[in-house]
Amino acid sequence: MATRFAIATLGCKVNQYDSAIIESRLRARGMERREFTEQADVYIVNTCTITDRADAESLRIARRARRLNPNARVVMTGCLAQASPDLLAKAAEVDVVVGLGRLDDLERAAASGAGERVMVTNLRKEKAPIELAAVALDGHTRAFLKLQEGCDQFCTFCIVPFSRGTSRSVEPRRVMAALDDLHARGFKEVVLTGVHLGGYGKDLEPLVELADLLEMIAERCPLERVRISSLDPEELSDRIVEIISGSEKFCPHLHLPLQSGDDETLSRMRRRYERDYFRDRVERVLSAWPDAGIGTDLIVGFPGESGAHFESYFKFVESMPLAYFHVFPYSVRAGTTAAKFSGRVKPAEIKRRAALMRELGERKRTEFARRFIGSKLKVLLEERGPDGTLRGYSRNYLRVSTQGPDELTNREVEVEASTVEGTQLVGEIVRPRADTTACVRAS
Repeated sequence: MATRFAIATLGCKVNQYDSAIIESRLRARGMERREFTEQADVYIVNTCTITDRADAESLRIARRARRLNPNARVVMTGCLAQASPDLLAKAAEVDVVVGLGRLDDLERAAASGAGERVMVTNLRKEKAPIELAAVALDGHTRAFLKLQEGCDQFCTFCIVPFSRGTSRSVEPRRVMAALDDLHARGFKEVVLTGVHLGGYGKDLEPLVELADLLEMIAERCPLERVRISSLDPEELSDRIVEIISGSEKFCPHLHLPLQSGDDETLSRMRRRYERDYFRDRVERVLSAWPDAGIGTDLIVGFPGESGAHFESYFKFVESMPLAYFHVFPYSVRAGTTAAKFSGRVKPAEIKRRAALMRELGERKRTEFARRFIGSKLKVLLEERGPDGTLRGYSRNYLRVSTQGPDELTNREVEVEASTVEGTQLVGEIVRPRADTTACVRAS
């Protein structure tokens, strides 16, 4: 009987990518995947340590695994395993702790229990190689390709440079080969990901800039749709804007983490721009791509953020033409510079500010969707929803729902949007002119 394994993934798309790599390796060994709610022989928890809540959730999931099968191996990996291995090793429900960049050890630990109880490398001193493989995350026909790992920025609030290690990049020739492979496998879209994508190429010899890679992709990539996951504002150069807006392959969608809309707070965060520069970058993108969807990340309740700071911050975000944003209540991370800052904001006040910002975010998302009622959007259909409709994303990252047959999955179709339901557009698939039926009516 094949060894059964289950994976629980916390945190960001990079973690989801890593879990997909782990799954592919274990399947190649003949192991069978199970849902985390089912009995398995090995439970793998791919942890996150971005907040205290994420730490606690990782341990809670490990305890749940132990209850599901008291005789199973519980293996912890991911950012918490890398940053705080001793914390996890002390937990009775944990059998093995494997840090990042040790996929061979993780594979052996999961398959046979081989190896030490704690296997972690100091990624600030040793560079672990990047496993380059294009993966499709659950529920997506888009592929995700990780080009870069680690971060050298050291923002005062962030634990990532300690958990993910130094910035390291995949050589352009390997990236281009992976894109060719994706096309051969039938993918229509790829999302270029990285922990700090703007740091791409700075560790390579000879040095390569992200703009250089994007130019190669514009010229040679056979895929129809290329999406960039996230770029810090100061790393979005005019050259990058010109390259991506001048190529039909790149989706008009960018995620530019702002983190705060107050300059004093940005300085304490050790961000490398002021809010007027962020505004300039957004305006530069929209001048080249008027229909682009621009998203951001926001932290509220950072130490020293007074009521006046937050009011200024809120008004700035309110004034920006953003399509959506993710709001994160500030959480103290031991080992970061900000953990030593005075001026802590009370938890109840952080919660209030986060609620206000999230409410604004929902309004922004809905307003952006409503702009495209009556417009025709190119949509890559990914899956059939619980209501029976086909769902996918437009090139500018709008969620779109329509009606159609299963064979349209993983195809880009043109949809004429007719209404907004929540933050999702609903519309009809536009048929080619040669078709006697003008469209397939959406539900």
